[in-house]
Amino acid sequence: MTQDKEAIHKALQNLPQFAGVTPDSYRATRLGGLTNLVYRIETGREKLVLRIPGEGTSEYIDRAIELHNARAAQAAGVSPQILWADEQNGVMISRCIDAETMTPALFKSRRGAPARAGQALAKLHDSGQEFRFRFELFAMIDDYLKILTEKNAALPEGYHQVVAAAEPVKEVLENNPADLAPCHCDPLCENFLDDGQKMWVIDWEYSGMNDPLWDLGDLSVEAGFTDAQDMEMLRAYFGADPTAAQVGRMVIYKAMCDLLWTLWGLIQHVDGNPAEDFWAYSLKRFERCKGLMQAAAFEKHLMAVRDG
Repeated sequence: MTQDKEAIHKALQNLPQFAGVTPDSYRATRLGGLTNLVYRIETGREKLVLRIPGEGTSEYIDRAIELHNARAAQAAGVSPQILWADEQNGVMISRCIDAETMTPALFKSRRGAPARAGQALAKLHDSGQEFRFRFELFAMIDDYLKILTEKNAALPEGYHQVVAAAEPVKEVLENNPADLAPCHCDPLCENFLDDGQKMWVIDWEYSGMNDPLWDLGDLSVEAGFTDAQDMEMLRAYFGADPTAAQVGRMVIYKAMCDLLWTLWGLIQHVDGNPAEDFWAYSLKRFERCKGLMQAAAFEKHLMAVRDG
């Protein structure tokens, strides 16, 4: 038995229905995932999803907080049922949803997908659930910079200047705070599952109480939404046309999420994560952030948030 199969089999033993079974009694299929090992488990009677955390992720993810938030998201009706989890090492087994794992291309081709994503996020944000952890954007930037400094990692040229240029953004957001809500905080397309009627949301590693417009801005970036897709998502989310301040706050977070995830990507690069070329990933995000912040419209969005 290979090391991967041993880890899969050991994890499955925590479910009563797998007691005494042999590895050839179920099929394990590797699914996507940038930092973790994720498998679909099929027995002929049921389908499950097993998540085994990647090495090094404990440096920046609290698994006990993640598990609490994942269960709260399940209670909110937006995330699959958790069957078993270990809050120490982060191994988790969930019910498999019969739905399409989303990509930027599918968000464009599946009619109504941006609207269903907006509705799912609204359901989460309005659920009244209390997530543990406060997603502090600028504190996380400082924390990631500290990790990279300790690892003697290189940053893209001009990164510190862009962080300095984001100070007015920080000031506007602090002076015009939003009501905090339980947020996903890392809405990659692949964290959305669409069954054609409802959008499900998975993977709560970075979740916490946050400004809800972060989720919408970050998803827009990850999915490469057009202006029309942004408006479809926002109208479904608010149930009405968004105000200039609401649009402005979302656009601001488009830039800020790229600023943050640039550093996250650099940590993956330094840690030798083989999932993809994380140096190229980080440079792409950094250049996109600079482009958005330097666009003439960015100041208008900043003013709209400032004026409420």
